[in-house]
Amino acid sequence: MPPITSSNTYRRNTRQPQVSHDEFKERVLDNRRVTRVVAGGKRFRFRVTIVIGDEKGRVGIGVAKGLDVQQAVAKAKADAKKNVITVSLKDGRTIAHQVDAKYSAAQVLIKPASKGHGLRAGGAVRFVLAFAGIKDATAKVLGRTPNKLTNAKATIEALKKLKA
Repeated sequence: MPPITSSNTYRRNTRQPQVSHDEFKERVLDNRRVTRVVAGGKRFRFRVTIVIGDEKGRVGIGVAKGLDVQQAVAKAKADAKKNVITVSLKDGRTIAHQVDAKYSAAQVLIKPASKGHGLRAGGAVRFVLAFAGIKDATAKVLGRTPNKLTNAKATIEALKKLKA
């Protein structure tokens, strides 16, 4: 066996582990078990709705299915990164004007508020606005649907209507 020199030393696992410092915060809004009926019985999958944002004006929603929850979350996060929108914030805290939008059966109304008012919204709308970086606003879900996905998508549609 040849002597070990600096040129032919064996390196094992000298690479540092990759730590992903993702700029987005994330939150799972909805997790559902969906069923497909086939000849042999039922096949179960998981559908995950996730919202991501950097709290500086960028926010996105992703939806994906997978055989297990972890796979569905990873796919939904990748989908959310593809669907990120940028929201212009007034004074870095609120929106410029009142805006409303409808998506499917969901309808959302968002109003600006003065500094210190806080974020007054409920459900999925609150998470979308918070991850967008909106700190002072009032929001109301006007539609009758309790579906978190459609309420979140209606909020995104409302934020798209904002003018700088």
